[in-house]
Amino acid sequence: MRMGSDFDPDGARLPIKLDSTSNGEFAPIPLDPTLRRANALASDAAGTMARRLGLGRRDFLVSSCGAASTLLAFNAAHAAAGRSGGFFELPAEAAAEPAAAEAALGKDEWIFDVQGHFVNPTGAWLKDVPAGAKPLQMEKTRCGLSGFSGERSYLQCIGPSEFVKDVFLDSDTDIMVLSFVPSTRDGEPLTIEEAAATREIVDRMEGSKRLMLHGRVNPNQPGDLEDMERLKGFGVSAFKTYTQWGPSGTGFWMTDDVGIAFVEKARALGVRNIAIHKGLPFGPRSYEHSTCRDIGPIARRFPDMNFLIYHSGYVAGKDEGPYDPKRSDGVDALITSLREAGVKPNSNVYAELGSTWRFASMRDPTSAAHLLGKLFKHVGEDNVLWGTDSIWYGSPQDQIQAFRTFQIAEALRDAHDYPRITPELRRKVFGLNAARPYGLDVAALKRTAAADTVARDRETYRERPNPSFATYGPRTRREFANFARWSGGEP
Repeated sequence: MRMGSDFDPDGARLPIKLDSTSNGEFAPIPLDPTLRRANALASDAAGTMARRLGLGRRDFLVSSCGAASTLLAFNAAHAAAGRSGGFFELPAEAAAEPAAAEAALGKDEWIFDVQGHFVNPTGAWLKDVPAGAKPLQMEKTRCGLSGFSGERSYLQCIGPSEFVKDVFLDSDTDIMVLSFVPSTRDGEPLTIEEAAATREIVDRMEGSKRLMLHGRVNPNQPGDLEDMERLKGFGVSAFKTYTQWGPSGTGFWMTDDVGIAFVEKARALGVRNIAIHKGLPFGPRSYEHSTCRDIGPIARRFPDMNFLIYHSGYVAGKDEGPYDPKRSDGVDALITSLREAGVKPNSNVYAELGSTWRFASMRDPTSAAHLLGKLFKHVGEDNVLWGTDSIWYGSPQDQIQAFRTFQIAEALRDAHDYPRITPELRRKVFGLNAARPYGLDVAALKRTAAADTVARDRETYRERPNPSFATYGPRTRREFANFARWSGGEP
């Protein structure tokens, strides 16, 4: 059966997205020559394999062989550049044989994505936007949706309908937590009320267990601590904070009085999960507070609370290597903070991979191998959480496929005592680890989801899939500045 081609009829977009897109929390970083070469090799391979199999280019790219061919091309480009510390582990025949491609890419893990985003395309945040302004207008706002009109109709491409399609139809994601961006109280691109309304969309699809909510709290902003009880009424599963953000441009430490008061209030309300953005610094004013030096001390002070470190302290554009106790940022700073505070692996600190995995794995597999190896070794194999930061990066399926096949090279494993990434470890990261702090019964959720409307829609859709293979977030510094201006961030 011919596959859908509405979004990209010429097959110009690759199924594994290697580009400069950011999540809006760090300035886009252009591709280096090796990465441009990787895309060129993948594009050439797609044309060759499509002709060999007698398929149109778009049809080939939408197939599992298209994803396999792309990952194999990335392997070749990285290896030629000496980036051999990690690789995508799949056989060469997967590029042409559907059975081999499915065996490598079509696994059946239960996938719980603990960091998802979308924007309300008609929300109250637009009331202060001047006439003619184009907030959040980026490349991905050509998503192919029809039936909308008006100067800002493009925002529908990052709204709830596209969110459901990208996450639950075009990817293998089973459950997602809807998170928030830092903002002033009256300037949120997505309010808790609007997020709850999006959850109701999934509820109406008989998928009420498929979408969970964070509640955004910045305790250094007047009114946020007082608002926590109201947020709890929406059934939030965690409170999300940004220590590097503040209404005056000044961040805070979790060990400051406001940070401690925040944790105590969450505990009193019975919400045990504190999700903390660490890493991906917004700018020089906030850089210090984006580091992880406060995580070990706050986790030790509150052993009955869970501290979910979103982005794991990773700094985009800075390579991760073997653990260096002298480094004051990145994943190493998180590890040092835990070690010095006596917080053992697999205890109450969790490392989340949103944006971190996408950026590191695609751009430098050696850096990605060190990053994952260090997290598994020092934070714990039971405490690394799957997150994608989608839909800023479009559908998370390419991130899923990349992690399903990624392997740390034997030389690095032997040199640094990193574990081999086994199917069991992948299952943990993909969802089983997060089920514990989020209090989910995986077996019960699987039974509920097996026959709900989302599952039935997914089965029907995949008879003729039509993924866009496009991204949402800013790709240039101009787009980044525009994003930051209207999302409450800091360029």
